[in-house]
Amino acid sequence: MSYRDAGVDIDAGDALVEAIKPYARRTMRPEVLTGIGGFGALVEISKKYREPVLVAGTDGVGTKLKLAFQLNRHDTVGIDLVAMSVNDVLVQGAEPLFFLDYFACGKLELASATDVIKGVARGCELAGCALIGGETAEMPSMYPAGEYDLAGFAVGVVEKSAIIDGTDIVPGDAVLGLASSGAHSNGYSLIRAIIERAKPDLQADFHGRPLGEVLLEPTRIYVKAVLALMQTIKVKGLAHITGGGLVENIPRALPEGVTAVLQKAAWPMPPLFDWLQKHGGVAEAEMHRVFNCGIGMTLVVAESDAVAAMRMLTEAGERVYRIGRIEAQAQGQARTVVV
Repeated sequence: MSYRDAGVDIDAGDALVEAIKPYARRTMRPEVLTGIGGFGALVEISKKYREPVLVAGTDGVGTKLKLAFQLNRHDTVGIDLVAMSVNDVLVQGAEPLFFLDYFACGKLELASATDVIKGVARGCELAGCALIGGETAEMPSMYPAGEYDLAGFAVGVVEKSAIIDGTDIVPGDAVLGLASSGAHSNGYSLIRAIIERAKPDLQADFHGRPLGEVLLEPTRIYVKAVLALMQTIKVKGLAHITGGGLVENIPRALPEGVTAVLQKAAWPMPPLFDWLQKHGGVAEAEMHRVFNCGIGMTLVVAESDAVAAMRMLTEAGERVYRIGRIEAQAQGQARTVVV
């Protein structure tokens, strides 16, 4: 017997590596000494850092992949994969340096796998980090036909003196919100349950686009705009709004004794979230606890810097809103309150 007889096609794996090399090459940075093809990739730390600190993050795409399988659309989930890790690394002030992916399937299908990794490379371009390697695992009988799973790993670097840890946040500071591109990569188990209940036509028009396309819109990558802002304005705190929504992620960026008070009228709720709430009968508190509700990342800056920060982020292509302020925490008060 051969390995192919057992369900593993080494030639397909080699073909995938060759297919993705041009896309990975576009992501290279000067710090990368060796890239895809070896047992490990070598990356040096830029000499511009005096006291470099490495910041690492890992994540996946979750059950959003189930929608990708259902719609046979594989070119955006790779962007989601990169976004979830590089946005996490960013919140501590780090510049994402490199990324690795893990792609696992039962049987390697070259076309869809290439689409996925092309998306990963595109995400790395958007984040300014290098795709230096990864792993493709073909494991017969582990996954249903046509399905796969993804994981990603990002490493960034930040000057030790520039680490963002929220300790400078005080009452009176402004909370800014950067618009999300959709549901990003969180809450999809609930989204899929709502779809199962409502049984919509995923190809039907939804505000000018097919509903399925809106649901698969990839996670926005905020790296370049926020890194540029930090060159000019002191950002006191950052929160990536992922699983746990607004009310559970913002407190992770706050020091003890303060609360972020958000004004829900300060930003528009995207139509997708209105649709999900209506068709799922989801309570408002649950919406804020599960979904980003239109805000993919929050920033805390001094009140005196708020206008300039909003201008710079807008000029960088982000939609930004002043969504709240920091207040002293009252006894028994939640760390994030939406009013």
